[in-house]
Amino acid sequence: MGLARRELVLLGLLAAAGLPAYAQSDAAKPIRIVVPFAAGGGNDVFARQMAKGLGELRKSGVIVDNKPGAGGNLGTEQVVRSTPDGSTLLLGHTGTVSINPALYKNLKVDARKDLVPVAMFASSALVLVVPAASKVRSVADLVAEARARPGLLDYASSGSGTGGHLSGELFAQRIGAKINHIPYKGTNPALTDLTGGQVQMMFSVIPPALALVKGGRLRAIAVTGAKRLPSLPDVPTVAESGLRELAGFESTLTYGILAPRGTPDAVVKELAAQMLKVAGEKEFQSRLDVEGAVPLLGGPAEYAALISRESEQWAAIVRSSGAVVE
Repeated sequence: MGLARRELVLLGLLAAAGLPAYAQSDAAKPIRIVVPFAAGGGNDVFARQMAKGLGELRKSGVIVDNKPGAGGNLGTEQVVRSTPDGSTLLLGHTGTVSINPALYKNLKVDARKDLVPVAMFASSALVLVVPAASKVRSVADLVAEARARPGLLDYASSGSGTGGHLSGELFAQRIGAKINHIPYKGTNPALTDLTGGQVQMMFSVIPPALALVKGGRLRAIAVTGAKRLPSLPDVPTVAESGLRELAGFESTLTYGILAPRGTPDAVVKELAAQMLKVAGEKEFQSRLDVEGAVPLLGGPAEYAALISRESEQWAAIVRSSGAVVE
């Protein structure tokens, strides 16, 4: 029957990126993927799924090493300072790579300059949720409420400088209304107060919010990606609100792998080819779906271009929000 459509797309991507066919070697060097956050979250899940597939493909050990702290900066710094031979890699996402360099005033390292992109594999939208008892049933309702009560609506986030915080800032700027940011120490306490009505809205990562939506404690009124999500097919995108101010609205977190600056090009290209093969497999992509993410495959050049675009967008939001961390 020939190659499946998914495999044909992947082969075309590799060819377009000028990547070599992946090499398998029983003597391949073990790899450590550093996750700059605690175990259990989406970053950790994606890293472990990549490690599993990559280990099987390379026939060598691939381990995941969680190094949380300082908003992802501690683990990032560790990778930057490691030997640039392809044996130590970073599980990167929009926050650590594109937001933190603008958010933290005194960073010791800059992921954009001190790391090289290897491959990107996923993108995750956020979901805009309100308490189930709220009279707000659409983005248009929320915008009307925010404009009618300027400065009286609060939105929760899992912390200052997170995707949820900056998505809220972007939303407020686009509609021209004052909405107060209330940072929490994590997603769960923020969602707890949201369900209780202490805050009026939140841009949340998908899995924990989805459980509360299905349980009838929260109402999902929009997702922040360019397309609707398979896990929330009846929930429109923010851009689908029909409001001119929100046309083209998009706020997503992207995930990929980076290596220390100085890693040989041949090593980067070989790793990219291997990772894109793993990321193109059904098993890997089904794991993305569970976490509310969708595939976004690209090699070093594509990932570098995306990081550049995201960095420019979020640096502007950080500056305008005043969210800089000393």
